[in-house]
Amino acid sequence: MEQTTNELKGSDVLAKDRQEPEDLWQRYGAKRGVWTLKMLEALEQGVKGNKWFSLMDKVCRLDVLAMAAEKVVSNAGGCGVDNMTVHTFQKTSQDRLLAVNKQLKEGCYQPLVIKRKWIPKSFGSGERPLGIPAVVDRVVQTALKMVIEPIFEKEFAPRSYGFRPGRGCKHALREVDNLWKAERNFIVDIDIKGYFDSIPQDKLMEKVKERIADGRVLKLIEAYLKQKVMDGLEEWQPDAGTPQGGVISPLLANIYLNDLDWIMEGRGLPMVRYADDMVILCQSKEGAEEALRVIQKWMTEAGLTLHPEKTRIVDMTEKGAYLEFLGYQFKRTLNGKRNRFPRKKSLKKFKEKIKAH
Repeated sequence: MEQTTNELKGSDVLAKDRQEPEDLWQRYGAKRGVWTLKMLEALEQGVKGNKWFSLMDKVCRLDVLAMAAEKVVSNAGGCGVDNMTVHTFQKTSQDRLLAVNKQLKEGCYQPLVIKRKWIPKSFGSGERPLGIPAVVDRVVQTALKMVIEPIFEKEFAPRSYGFRPGRGCKHALREVDNLWKAERNFIVDIDIKGYFDSIPQDKLMEKVKERIADGRVLKLIEAYLKQKVMDGLEEWQPDAGTPQGGVISPLLANIYLNDLDWIMEGRGLPMVRYADDMVILCQSKEGAEEALRVIQKWMTEAGLTLHPEKTRIVDMTEKGAYLEFLGYQFKRTLNGKRNRFPRKKSLKKFKEKIKAH
């Protein structure tokens, strides 16, 4: 019997109520020193109006900014438009963090222009744009993410695996594998055309405002969405999307697609999603066609576009049929056994990385 979206969310909350406090830190990806046990308990029980106020004081705290800076330095990464490396930032980090702390408190902090670089796609052919923010902007975004992520992590659906604490590609692949082996042979392979660059910013901010009521935090998020982009000698301000490469972008992307995750769960149509890569595994062709209709309707209302050629229904019972997802190919072997194999392109990239070392 199918469960409604609210029933699914309700059962999820009941399961979390039985958890020990220590488990909650991990479940919500909350960082000690940023979140307190009292805040976590409020998150678990629900705050008044389901909205959080007074968050900016946590974002701009020097100890939180220092934690964020440490994380940014450990992740390394390239220079932004100011050509500052993480090592240069680290040498004078105390003074720089004091300066950004003051700017955030006074409301005069403004992120620098994003440098755009084109890199090969992780899965599939072609290139994708990568935005490289300045180091100081990555630090502030990291601090912002550490503060607001648990608020939304509580809301996220169970089959969303991309850029979430304690989750990754292997979990998404395992879920697809299990569903396929449970005789769900009709798979809807979804491809959103230019997802990160096409998210309607006004609709995205509406989703954020459902849980956050701190005007200064909302202004900060909007500032990142409105950051100018520099590609070579060209510079412009995007009117849609969230910059790929920004620390906060994957979280915002998950927030925007979360309603769709719960709609599919509520309809009994298991959709496995990793960021904007998603597949729906159905027991019949009719079920797959229904799932595709639901997806198409939602995408239109959300201001997004499905790729007309890459979005398709795969009948895995047909000879030679296969599904490609997150660098792997799912298909039957000659003896009919269901299996998954790394794509040839994925193997080639892996070997090239090994060779470089």
